[in-house]
Amino acid sequence: MAEKRNIFLVGPMGAGKSTIGRHLAQMLHLEFFDSDHEIEARSGADISWVFDVEGEEGFRVREAKVIDDLTEKQGIVLATGGGSVLSKEVRNRLSARGIVVYLETTIEKQVARTQRDKRRPLLQVDEPREVLEGLAGERNPLYEDVADLVVRTDDQSAKVVANIIIERLGF
Repeated sequence: MAEKRNIFLVGPMGAGKSTIGRHLAQMLHLEFFDSDHEIEARSGADISWVFDVEGEEGFRVREAKVIDDLTEKQGIVLATGGGSVLSKEVRNRLSARGIVVYLETTIEKQVARTQRDKRRPLLQVDEPREVLEGLAGERNPLYEDVADLVVRTDDQSAKVVANIIIERLGF
């Protein structure tokens, strides 16, 4: 790859952004970042703690700052948090600074992939399916709006999805 371009992955919880992002970065010889992991590293606390102490609004402020910093780099793959697209500022930065790939998945796959994960504060409720459906209604149009490319992740391995992205982007 002569030109170092950024690839930013957006999509809901359980779409595979982190796993697919790691494969993509390795295959393209780019550096991989996960905005949630970066928030944890910078704050010295896990996402659940940040949500508990600062609320979702405080978390979103941290997330926007991390994404602003990371998207200024060149030659990276970035897995964003599912709610990062709620900020118009974040969507604009992603669009301006790289190629945005929306990893699309069904509610059923999200439920299956997230049901045992205690590190997702928004899903620590009695009916996570209802939460996921509500989030999809709010966020899916934003993912579609910001995306340069949409790839379905439901029935394919992370490596296969990474290959599809590379092929469709012409790398």
